Amino acid sequence: MPKEKKAASERPERKSRSSSGVGRKKLTAYNKFMQTEMARLKENEPDMSHQDRFKLATANWKSSRENPKAVLTD
Repeated sequence: MPKEKKAASERPERKSRSSSGVGRKKLTAYNKFMQTEMARLKENEPDMSHQDRFKLATANWKSSRENPKAVLTD
């Protein structure tokens, strides 16, 4: 027996993600830092690859003031 395909109108509706009423999670200090740091590095070093830029940003996070676990040496 050949299988019949369902018509588009017979398919169940997909739920949109925004209809649940739940907003996005708040950004962590790390996420906020990485957003701004990646943008800053991209502006200052446009020829640098994304991977190298990300490595530099994570290295900067280790000594950042925004990092609650950073060992700051002043």
